[in-house]
Amino acid sequence: MSRIDAMFETVHGNGAALIAYATAGFPDPRVSLRIAAALLEHCDALELGIPFSDPVLDGPVIQESSRRALEAGFRVRDVFDMTGTLRERSGKPLMLMTYYNHVHRMGHGAFAAAAADAGVDGVLVPDLPPEEGEAWMAAAEGEGLDNVLFASMSTPEHRLRSVGGLTRGFLYCFAVRGTTGLREGLDAEVGPFMRRVRACSHVPLALGLGISDPEQCRQAGRLAEGVVVGSALVKAAMDALDSGDDPAARAGELARALKAAMY
Repeated sequence: MSRIDAMFETVHGNGAALIAYATAGFPDPRVSLRIAAALLEHCDALELGIPFSDPVLDGPVIQESSRRALEAGFRVRDVFDMTGTLRERSGKPLMLMTYYNHVHRMGHGAFAAAAADAGVDGVLVPDLPPEEGEAWMAAAEGEGLDNVLFASMSTPEHRLRSVGGLTRGFLYCFAVRGTTGLREGLDAEVGPFMRRVRACSHVPLALGLGISDPEQCRQAGRLAEGVVVGSALVKAAMDALDSGDDPAARAGELARALKAAMY
């Protein structure tokens, strides 16, 4: 059983899993590692986003964190050192979110092997359609990595059944129409959407994008086995930096509050 599978078994009947997102290398490698470690204290799994200069899924907060990480000199291979260090400290699931450009340039086999060697459990590649991802999925499976796929409110039923059968670990369901970012509440369409996804899939479901506060986490945790929070945690760290406070402490405190709301 993978760490991701074990996580969902552990939280079953006791709320939902909190999957926290952090931008790798933001604001610099040293502080980024501290933020990630603080999040791991309170979340059930950590998703590290590899900075990219032209993101298509990320909203303004994560875009800005990626810009700062790249300006600080963070590069793709640095994320494997970071996850390796985190793996030495924690047995919780670690995942990478990356745009396909990074995987393609490094090579499917090389990227998968480096991730596995660093203790990564799963990889999310949001801009790689499964119809074009056979080679990558084979490489990931060969290294024991869960390749996590996505579903949105506009995904038709036949495609939900397809991605529900191909994904590993869980199916990442978008709570909004659009990019990542802070929202005031869950969309009224989320409930019906999640019922539709559940009828087409037999893997755990994680709901993410736009979920930013404890009340939204509580609501999302009633609809899914996992809740992904990204922009709110990155913004907490960014605001702390801009005000001279400790970004790791600020992000960790928010993660603690988010998790507490989901029991």
